[in-house]
Amino acid sequence: MSKTARSFADLKPLARELQAARVAAEMERERRAAAARLAEQERRVFELTVGPVTPLRQADRVLHEVPRPEPEPRQREADERAVLLQALSDDIDIDTLLDTDETLSFRREGISLEVVRKLRRGHWALQAQLDLHGLRRDAAREAMSQFIHDSARRGLRCVRVVHGKGHGSPGREPVLKGRVRRWLVQKNEVLAFVQARASDGGAGALIVLLTGTA
Repeated sequence: MSKTARSFADLKPLARELQAARVAAEMERERRAAAARLAEQERRVFELTVGPVTPLRQADRVLHEVPRPEPEPRQREADERAVLLQALSDDIDIDTLLDTDETLSFRREGISLEVVRKLRRGHWALQAQLDLHGLRRDAAREAMSQFIHDSARRGLRCVRVVHGKGHGSPGREPVLKGRVRRWLVQKNEVLAFVQARASDGGAGALIVLLTGTA
Protein backbone atom coordinates (compact mmCIF):
# COMPACT_ATOMS: atom_id res chain seq x y z
CA MET A 1 0.00 0.00 0.00
CA SER A 2 1.34 3.39 -0.93
CA LYS A 3 2.06 6.10 1.57
CA THR A 4 -0.85 8.19 0.30
CA ALA A 5 -3.33 5.33 0.71
CA ARG A 6 -2.22 4.77 4.28
CA SER A 7 -2.75 8.47 5.09
CA PHE A 8 -6.37 8.33 3.87
CA ALA A 9 -6.94 5.18 5.86
CA ASP A 10 -5.67 6.90 9.01
CA LEU A 11 -8.12 9.80 8.48
CA LYS A 12 -11.24 7.60 8.41
CA PRO A 13 -11.36 7.01 12.22
CA LEU A 14 -10.85 10.71 12.77
CA ALA A 15 -13.72 11.50 10.39
CA ARG A 16 -16.00 9.07 12.18
CA GLU A 17 -15.13 10.68 15.54
CA LEU A 18 -15.87 14.14 14.13
CA GLN A 19 -19.23 12.96 12.78
CA ALA A 20 -20.14 11.40 16.09
CA ALA A 21 -19.22 14.62 17.89
CA ARG A 22 -21.43 16.64 15.54
CA VAL A 23 -24.35 14.29 16.10
CA ALA A 24 -23.85 14.44 19.87
CA ALA A 25 -23.70 18.22 19.80
CA GLU A 26 -26.88 18.42 17.74
CA MET A 27 -28.69 16.09 20.14
CA GLU A 28 -27.54 18.19 23.09
CA ARG A 29 -28.85 21.36 21.40
CA GLU A 30 -32.20 19.71 20.79
CA ARG A 31 -32.35 18.48 24.40
CA ARG A 32 -31.62 21.95 25.74
CA ALA A 33 -34.18 23.55 23.41
CA ALA A 34 -36.83 21.06 24.57
CA ALA A 35 -35.97 21.74 28.20
CA ALA A 36 -36.24 25.50 27.61
CA ARG A 37 -39.65 25.10 25.95
CA LEU A 38 -40.89 23.00 28.88
CA ALA A 39 -39.60 25.54 31.41
CA GLU A 40 -41.36 28.36 29.53
CA GLN A 41 -44.61 26.37 29.50
CA GLU A 42 -44.36 25.76 33.23
CA ARG A 43 -43.64 29.44 33.85
CA ARG A 44 -46.67 30.46 31.82
CA VAL A 45 -48.94 27.64 32.99
CA PHE A 46 -51.50 30.07 34.51
CA GLU A 47 -51.59 32.25 31.41
CA LEU A 48 -51.83 29.22 29.12
CA THR A 49 -54.69 27.84 31.26
CA VAL A 50 -56.89 30.93 31.66
CA GLY A 51 -55.86 32.84 28.54
CA PRO A 52 -54.03 36.11 28.01
CA VAL A 53 -53.30 38.02 31.21
CA THR A 54 -53.09 41.80 31.48
CA PRO A 55 -50.90 42.90 34.41
CA LEU A 56 -52.54 45.38 36.77
CA ARG A 57 -51.28 48.90 36.63
CA GLN A 58 -49.02 49.67 39.53
CA ALA A 59 -50.58 52.21 41.87
CA ASP A 60 -48.82 54.31 44.44
CA ARG A 61 -49.68 52.96 47.86
CA VAL A 62 -48.83 54.12 51.35
CA LEU A 63 -48.36 51.39 53.91
CA HIS A 64 -49.51 52.48 57.35
CA GLU A 65 -47.94 50.93 60.38
CA VAL A 66 -50.63 49.30 62.51
CA PRO A 67 -50.26 50.50 66.10
CA ARG A 68 -49.81 47.82 68.71
CA PRO A 69 -52.64 47.54 71.25
CA GLU A 70 -52.12 49.10 74.62
CA PRO A 71 -51.20 46.64 77.37
CA GLU A 72 -54.09 45.69 79.60
CA PRO A 73 -53.63 46.96 83.16
CA ARG A 74 -54.75 43.66 84.68
CA GLN A 75 -52.93 44.10 87.97
CA ARG A 76 -54.34 47.60 88.44
CA GLU A 77 -57.83 46.36 87.66
CA ALA A 78 -57.40 43.53 90.16
CA ASP A 79 -56.25 46.01 92.79
CA GLU A 80 -59.24 48.26 92.08
CA ARG A 81 -61.62 45.33 92.44
CA ALA A 82 -60.03 44.42 95.77
CA VAL A 83 -60.38 48.00 97.04
CA LEU A 84 -64.00 48.15 95.90
CA LEU A 85 -64.76 44.91 97.67
CA GLN A 86 -63.03 45.83 100.93
CA ALA A 87 -64.56 49.31 101.06
CA LEU A 88 -68.14 48.11 101.58
CA SER A 89 -69.13 46.98 105.05
CA ASP A 90 -72.12 44.84 106.02
CA ASP A 91 -72.08 46.20 109.56
CA ILE A 92 -72.75 49.89 108.95
CA ASP A 93 -75.88 51.24 110.61
CA ILE A 94 -77.92 53.07 108.00
CA ASP A 95 -81.20 53.46 109.86
CA THR A 96 -80.48 57.14 110.54
CA LEU A 97 -79.54 57.69 106.89
CA LEU A 98 -82.78 56.43 105.42
CA ASP A 99 -85.89 58.54 105.00
CA THR A 100 -88.67 56.86 106.94
CA ASP A 101 -91.30 56.55 104.26
CA GLU A 102 -93.12 53.61 102.75
CA THR A 103 -89.99 52.41 101.00
CA LEU A 104 -87.13 53.64 103.20
CA SER A 105 -85.57 55.75 100.47
CA PHE A 106 -82.11 57.33 100.69
CA ARG A 107 -80.84 60.74 99.67
CA ARG A 108 -77.40 62.13 100.28
CA GLU A 109 -76.95 65.41 102.15
CA GLY A 110 -77.77 68.32 99.87
CA ILE A 111 -80.18 66.28 97.73
CA SER A 112 -83.73 67.59 98.01
CA LEU A 113 -86.90 65.61 98.61
CA GLU A 114 -88.08 66.73 95.18
CA VAL A 115 -85.20 64.77 93.60
CA VAL A 116 -86.36 61.66 95.44
CA ARG A 117 -89.94 62.25 94.30
CA LYS A 118 -88.78 62.58 90.69
CA LEU A 119 -86.73 59.42 91.02
CA ARG A 120 -89.76 57.54 92.38
CA ARG A 121 -91.97 58.83 89.55
CA GLY A 122 -89.51 57.66 86.89
CA HIS A 123 -88.31 61.13 85.89
CA TRP A 124 -84.97 59.69 84.74
CA ALA A 125 -84.95 56.88 82.20
CA LEU A 126 -83.28 53.65 83.28
CA GLN A 127 -79.97 53.26 81.46
CA ALA A 128 -78.56 50.03 82.91
CA GLN A 129 -79.46 47.19 85.24
CA LEU A 130 -77.68 44.75 87.52
CA ASP A 131 -79.44 41.53 88.55
CA LEU A 132 -77.99 39.94 91.71
CA HIS A 133 -80.23 36.88 91.69
CA GLY A 134 -78.32 33.70 92.51
CA LEU A 135 -75.16 35.44 93.75
CA ARG A 136 -73.66 34.85 97.17
CA ARG A 137 -72.95 37.79 99.44
CA ASP A 138 -69.32 38.49 98.47
CA ALA A 139 -69.96 37.98 94.76
CA ALA A 140 -73.02 40.24 94.92
CA ARG A 141 -71.11 42.92 96.82
CA GLU A 142 -68.29 42.94 94.30
CA ALA A 143 -70.67 42.90 91.33
CA MET A 144 -72.73 45.77 92.69
CA SER A 145 -69.72 47.87 93.60
CA GLN A 146 -68.18 47.40 90.17
CA PHE A 147 -71.50 48.10 88.46
CA ILE A 148 -72.00 51.41 90.27
CA HIS A 149 -68.39 52.41 89.68
CA ASP A 150 -68.51 51.59 85.95
CA SER A 151 -71.94 53.18 85.44
CA ALA A 152 -70.83 56.47 87.01
CA ARG A 153 -67.62 56.45 84.99
CA ARG A 154 -69.66 56.01 81.80
CA GLY A 155 -71.80 59.00 82.74
CA LEU A 156 -75.00 57.03 83.32
CA ARG A 157 -77.65 58.85 85.31
CA CYS A 158 -80.17 56.30 86.50
CA VAL A 159 -79.72 52.55 87.00
CA ARG A 160 -81.59 49.67 88.57
CA VAL A 161 -80.21 47.11 91.02
CA VAL A 162 -82.33 43.96 91.35
CA HIS A 163 -81.77 42.20 94.67
CA GLY A 164 -84.86 39.98 94.65
CA LYS A 165 -87.83 39.59 96.95
CA GLY A 166 -86.49 36.59 98.83
CA HIS A 167 -89.01 34.05 97.57
CA GLY A 168 -86.25 31.55 96.98
CA SER A 169 -84.30 32.26 100.17
CA PRO A 170 -84.48 30.30 103.45
CA GLY A 171 -87.43 31.60 105.44
CA ARG A 172 -88.47 33.51 102.31
CA GLU A 173 -86.54 36.52 103.60
CA PRO A 174 -84.70 38.77 101.10
CA VAL A 175 -81.07 38.08 102.07
CA LEU A 176 -79.56 40.79 99.86
CA LYS A 177 -82.17 43.50 100.27
CA GLY A 178 -80.77 45.10 103.43
CA ARG A 179 -77.17 44.52 102.39
CA VAL A 180 -77.63 46.22 99.03
CA ARG A 181 -78.99 49.31 100.79
CA ARG A 182 -75.94 49.35 103.10
CA TRP A 183 -73.56 48.98 100.18
CA LEU A 184 -75.24 51.71 98.13
CA VAL A 185 -75.11 54.20 100.99
CA GLN A 186 -71.34 53.73 101.14
CA LYS A 187 -70.81 54.42 97.43
CA ASN A 188 -69.87 58.06 96.80
CA GLU A 189 -71.28 57.82 93.28
CA VAL A 190 -74.80 57.29 94.68
CA LEU A 191 -76.89 60.41 95.26
CA ALA A 192 -80.17 58.72 96.10
CA PHE A 193 -82.17 55.54 95.72
CA VAL A 194 -85.79 54.47 96.07
CA GLN A 195 -87.69 51.23 95.85
CA ALA A 196 -88.68 50.51 92.27
CA ARG A 197 -92.23 50.97 91.08
CA ALA A 198 -94.25 47.79 90.61
CA SER A 199 -93.64 47.92 86.86
CA ASP A 200 -89.87 48.13 87.45
CA GLY A 201 -89.51 45.34 90.00
CA GLY A 202 -91.30 46.64 93.07
CA ALA A 203 -89.89 45.48 96.41
CA GLY A 204 -87.28 43.37 94.62
CA ALA A 205 -85.34 46.26 93.10
CA LEU A 206 -83.93 49.72 93.78
CA ILE A 207 -83.74 52.68 91.41
CA VAL A 208 -80.45 54.47 91.92
CA LEU A 209 -79.53 58.05 90.99
CA LEU A 210 -75.82 58.60 90.32
CA THR A 211 -73.58 61.64 90.72
CA GLY A 212 -73.92 64.57 88.39
CA THR A 213 -77.60 64.04 87.82
CA ALA A 214 -79.33 66.09 90.51
